[in-house]
Amino acid sequence: MAEPNETPAMQNPEKDPEDWTTGDEPMTGPQRSYLQTLCREAKEDFDDGLTKAQASKKIEELQAKTGRGKSS
Repeated sequence: MAEPNETPAMQNPEKDPEDWTTGDEPMTGPQRSYLQTLCREAKEDFDDGLTKAQASKKIEELQAKTGRGKSS
C-alpha cells in the first residue's frame, strides 16, 4: 500500500509520453540506437525526425511486433 505522503507520480511513475514535459524534444541517443535496431528487425524504415514521445511510442509498437522487451 502506498504511503500517505506519496504523490500519485511516486505511486505510479510511468507517464503517457504525450504528458512528458520534454516529449517534444528530439529523441535521445539511446532511443535512436534502439529504434534503429528495432526498425531493422521489423523491416521498417527509421524516421530520424521523431520526438522523444514519438520515439517512445514507436519503440513500444516495434517491441510488440518483434517480440523484444517481453518479460520472461
